[in-house]
Formats: sequence, C-alpha cells, structure tokens
Amino acid sequence: FGTIHSLPDGVKWRTDKLDDAVTGSSLLVVEIADLADAAKARAAFYKLSTTPGLPPLTQRVPQADRPAVAVLLERAGLADGDFPQTETWGAALILANRVSQRDPATGVDRALSAGAKKVEGLETFEQQYGIFDRLPPADQAALLVATADETAGGAEDKEAREWLTGDVAALERDSATGVLADPGLRDALQIERKRAWDTRIEQLLANGEKPFVAVGAAHMFGNEGLPALLAAHGYTVRRIE
Repeated sequence: FGTIHSLPDGVKWRTDKLDDAVTGSSLLVVEIADLADAAKARAAFYKLSTTPGLPPLTQRVPQADRPAVAVLLERAGLADGDFPQTETWGAALILANRVSQRDPATGVDRALSAGAKKVEGLETFEQQYGIFDRLPPADQAALLVATADETAGGAEDKEAREWLTGDVAALERDSATGVLADPGLRDALQIERKRAWDTRIEQLLANGEKPFVAVGAAHMFGNEGLPALLAAHGYTVRRIE
C-alpha cells in the first residue's frame, strides 16, 4: 500500500477494502516503526548531521543555484549562516519541514501504525538518516537545490490530490522528478533501500507472517519498484485501492 507522509486536515481516505486487508494481516510493516518518537528521531538526526565549522549554506551549492537556496531560507525564516554545524543534507530536511504546510502527524503511515496490533519497521531512524549522511557532498548539494525547487512549486498539494484521487500515472511521473530525478540521489534514496526491503519482506513471509506493507507511494513504481521486485521473485502483487 503506497502511503503519503502528510494530508490536509479532515480528509477521509480509509476504505472497507483497505481496513479488511489490514485486519487480515498479522503485522503492519512500515518504513520506521516508531515514527512518532520525536526524541529518538532528534537524537539520531543530530548525531549524524552535526559537523563543526561548515560554510554558509549557499556556499555549498553551485553559484547558479544559490538564489533558489536563498529563497528557501527566506521562506523558512532562517539565515544563510544558521547551519554552521549542520551538514547539507540535514539542512535540506530541516528547511523542507519548516516550509511545509502540513503536520507530519497527518501522515498515512502514522495513522496505520496508531491502530495496528503489531508494527515492524524496515529501517530505524539512524539507518534512514545514515543513508543521507553517506551521500557525497555533490549529492547533498543536489538534494538541497532540489528541495528548494520542489517546495517552491506547490508539490505538496499536488501530491495529496494525486494520491487521494488514485492518479497512479501522475504519482509515477512525480516519482522520477525533483529530488529523485538526480541519479545519485535516486540510487541511494530509492533503489538500494527497496532492494533491502524486498529481502526483509521475503524473510517475514518465509517465517509465516502475513504482513501489510505500507511504504511511500514513490517506492511502488517501475522495474525497481517494490511490487516489481517481489513479483520477480514469484509473488503475486496486487494494489489495494
């Protein structure tokens, strides 16, 4: 089941078909099991994202991209020198959260987890942030620039509309744009993770579990999408609408 990380307040998205599938499963599998544990998330983030003596944020990206980053900083109410100890990837995530119009508590993964009997995560906070932390400087700069471009274009509202209306074609197009249009970022943030998830889900199935797997909708598409990886190993994969 492809999820979305935030939705407008008051939106009704659950269906009988979805609830039947959740009820019939033995556990819920999400990207991070303890997503609502803000203290644990902060501890992992600052452990990995902190490096003293870093230059102003705009100086970490190519000259041509600096105006876009400056606009992002202004929208977030922050200054160029506010990240002297925060690595570029960490600054990108902070800025994205600062300019977001939505509360992450409205995310589909959190709603599913809140009502689940048993929840297992495919990653921990430290593992997920570690993926960003291992990005080379050029890819971290590309992440920051792509974040500036995406947040300036109303992508959040567009994604919510597409998800709520089941516009799979549009969601698939979006999954290859913005941050994920960069080959290095796509490989690190999508492809490598999904291969690891595929292995873990197969282990759960082999152990007799009947998991309901709910991860970001962008992980569902193409030959490297999670359904395609599972289908390649002989599993029947169907979409829950």
